[in-house]
Amino acid sequence: MPILVFIIVLSLSFYVFYKIKYVRSHLPMEKKLLNGKSSVALGIFVAFFGINQLFLYQTTLTYIIGILFIALGAASAWAGFKSYRYHVPYAVKEAEEMSK
Repeated sequence: MPILVFIIVLSLSFYVFYKIKYVRSHLPMEKKLLNGKSSVALGIFVAFFGINQLFLYQTTLTYIIGILFIALGAASAWAGFKSYRYHVPYAVKEAEEMSK
């Protein structure tokens, strides 16, 4: 499935992008915000990798591992989204204080 491969590559690219921004940032709340974004991207990558494996191979072991990847990826994406949502107001406040 080409669309799954595209989503996998795109989410991996976003993960690397946010991790590079995380390393280059000096503000603590911005770092936590970027860490949440990168966690979402990594979770999407792992989940869609598991979905892609379900289409490629039809064995029992692949189904078990694919479902495990989907569950871990979804959990990571959900935790990253909750972290991102929690830290957005603090990062905005921190950015406003730094601009003064």
